[in-house]
Amino acid sequence: MKFFIDTANLNDIAEAESLGILDGVTTNPSLMAKEKISGDKAVMAHYKKICDITSGDVSAEVISTDFEGMKKEASELIKIADNIVIKIPMIREGVKALAWCTSQGIRTNCTLVFSPGQAILAAKAGATYVSPFVGRIDDIGWDGMQLIEEIAEIYEVQGYETEILAASIRNGKHIIEAARAGADIVTCGLSAFESLLKHPLTDIGLEKFLADHAKAAGK
Repeated sequence: MKFFIDTANLNDIAEAESLGILDGVTTNPSLMAKEKISGDKAVMAHYKKICDITSGDVSAEVISTDFEGMKKEASELIKIADNIVIKIPMIREGVKALAWCTSQGIRTNCTLVFSPGQAILAAKAGATYVSPFVGRIDDIGWDGMQLIEEIAEIYEVQGYETEILAASIRNGKHIIEAARAGADIVTCGLSAFESLLKHPLTDIGLEKFLADHAKAAGK
């Protein structure tokens, strides 16, 4: 399973890259705003900075909600770098834009997916990635991981090549569950990845090893 980091923070992206586990980056207008990045030129420049940090795929989201607007934005965004992937919402005009991008050889990430039916449409339109929002489904009392399982089963049965990018991942437990459910990728903040490092028995074991080494060395 691949790890994408969901942020616009350059330091977090660089830290994930330094760990040697980073396969890509996803971001969105909200995450850009969180980093106080505003205005078309500033956003484009920030995407370029992200692409300079990692060679993995970087999802750049369109703002338009109409087909022509999405086409125009996609055509501009792909000029930033070879690893840019166009992030398009799961709406009627978005499906048209996904199909157009596919016809032009432009890779896409279909975002805001909340049902198997939406995932089928995204795959039919040729999306490179489909992003089901696990955490947001959990928030309304449903099981986000069940959606991942259903999409994975459908894609396997139908032979769809679209990869499942589990989004709205909030913690290490989510990452493990997504891996078991059949997600190809998870995207989340740095803290969720770092939580996988931690286990009390690791700390206890390391402390004992170091103490035994110090004792053997006569320290």
